[in-house]
Amino acid sequence: MDECSARVWPRLEPFLLGALQVAPPSKLSLHYLRKMATYVRTRDGCFPHLGWPMWRHIACGKLQLSEELAWLYLETFDLLRPHTPGQRLEWAEGLSQCATPRELDRMRSRLSVNTLQFLLFLHMQQFNRMSLRTSLIGEEWPSSRSTSPSSSSERETKASSPSKNWDDQAHMTFIQSHLAELLELLVEPGQLSASGQVVQDSHLSQDALQGLGFLLEGSLGQGGAVRPLHRLLAHDAVRVQAGYSKLSRSFSLRRLQAWLHRALSLNPFGVSACLRSGKKLAWVQQVEGAMRRARIARNTPAAPPGSKVVVMAQVFRQTLAKDSEKLKGANVKVHRCSEAFIYLLSPLRSVSLDKCRNSTVVLGPVEIGVHVQNCENVRLVCVTGRLTVGSSSSCTFHILTPTRPLLLPGNVALVLAPFHTHYPSLEDHMASVGLAVVPNAWDRPLLLGAEGAAPDRTPYRLLPPAELCPLVVPFKMEGDTCEVPGGLPPLYQQALECREQRLQDWLKMVKDADLNKEQRRTFQTLVEHKFHEWLLESGNRQQLDSLVPSSEDASTYTGGPDASRPDRREAVMRMPTAC
Repeated sequence: MDECSARVWPRLEPFLLGALQVAPPSKLSLHYLRKMATYVRTRDGCFPHLGWPMWRHIACGKLQLSEELAWLYLETFDLLRPHTPGQRLEWAEGLSQCATPRELDRMRSRLSVNTLQFLLFLHMQQFNRMSLRTSLIGEEWPSSRSTSPSSSSERETKASSPSKNWDDQAHMTFIQSHLAELLELLVEPGQLSASGQVVQDSHLSQDALQGLGFLLEGSLGQGGAVRPLHRLLAHDAVRVQAGYSKLSRSFSLRRLQAWLHRALSLNPFGVSACLRSGKKLAWVQQVEGAMRRARIARNTPAAPPGSKVVVMAQVFRQTLAKDSEKLKGANVKVHRCSEAFIYLLSPLRSVSLDKCRNSTVVLGPVEIGVHVQNCENVRLVCVTGRLTVGSSSSCTFHILTPTRPLLLPGNVALVLAPFHTHYPSLEDHMASVGLAVVPNAWDRPLLLGAEGAAPDRTPYRLLPPAELCPLVVPFKMEGDTCEVPGGLPPLYQQALECREQRLQDWLKMVKDADLNKEQRRTFQTLVEHKFHEWLLESGNRQQLDSLVPSSEDASTYTGGPDASRPDRREAVMRMPTAC
């Protein structure tokens, strides 16, 4: 077999969903992780699986991390593990029954993770650590794009708002630059020198390579089946190239590292490949003013689970909606959208909103998490495993989540609010990804600053109950959900009932006024006039107008066979319900 026939690339999800977009504490440096790697292999109850009690002991007692931060890392890693929906629902039920801190700690103690994979996950947190050069000029190396000096505010934004998690080139560069360190963490303590350094003839066991499979996968030949690294290295010809010894049943560290450097390539299912050769998605477009088409692409037909990507960019003054198998289980990136209304009503794997402005985004259940970065005046409505927000301002989040929302540095004037909408298939979608109505930690965010410290000021407020107005999803769909899952929190429900009572009182007052026919007509005209004024001032007129399909859009549905024609479910969903 030709040596180049085997390809290896960084897995998408560990970098996309596991690398927190904030500089890690200094105690997570390689120096301390080396000590931890030796410690966990020489203590009972730490290897090959590490539980919450021992990790808390190491993190809080040895690494001087706070207990909140220690749990955040363990919980984030656990979100990436391949749990079934039933397992996630069972875990949520257990957490919801914890009435005291002691019971919560007992529940957390049931969680254990693969020790070696968790070590690599902790080292991977260096991915978003900014170098001094980067923090000063905003780029790793000088280029033609950085010839003009940036303002101080721009430099601060770049320094506090890394956005490499979707960059597959950055993923590969990180692996290339840190491969020796990653392999070193997998070496058994007996193969280390007295100073803790790896000796020249060190070997790695096959169990250790299963840990490395957390970060790397590959295939044999162009278009071959995607396999975890340890399964790829089970092929005889690849074993020979990677330095496998039948006598010791292990791999030569030096030869394996050299082979990985030669075999390493860009992820063929990453964002770059999706934008270059991904299939374009067909969407109905409604545009006010000059025509401007959104750029939407996907790699979902060919990508393996966990690598499905949908990229949406430059949606401007449009209402886009889709409920489709093409979105199910996908990692969705919504980039540079402005004055848009986006409805993605399918069960999703993850969603990233980046550099969006003045938009409303309503999502189906998101299994792992939603990350919002560099956004302004965005309203997000979703059920999600976790919400993470960084460097954003004046955004409102209506969320249902079993984990504490994570607020990173750079946020200003955020509003947290309870989830306040539904659509017919919502509860079925929630069950399919393992998300329940309890526990719900929407109002208990975790504030995380640089180096793990808490920020100096509070960047958020909770929405006052009197300001809550339930959102109606304006599409017809099949399903049984007819109310907000789990209901609204009591104070918000009371405020809503009071508002409805005021409306009933007002209608009764109008009825009791005993107006004649001409007075009723005049009164109706005044009310409609004020309503249309409010629609224009609030910007809701644009959304209502875009919900009415134009003649051009209608022809998309009624025309002959066409490869770009949206599927029937999308067409049915886009028809607005009667008000």
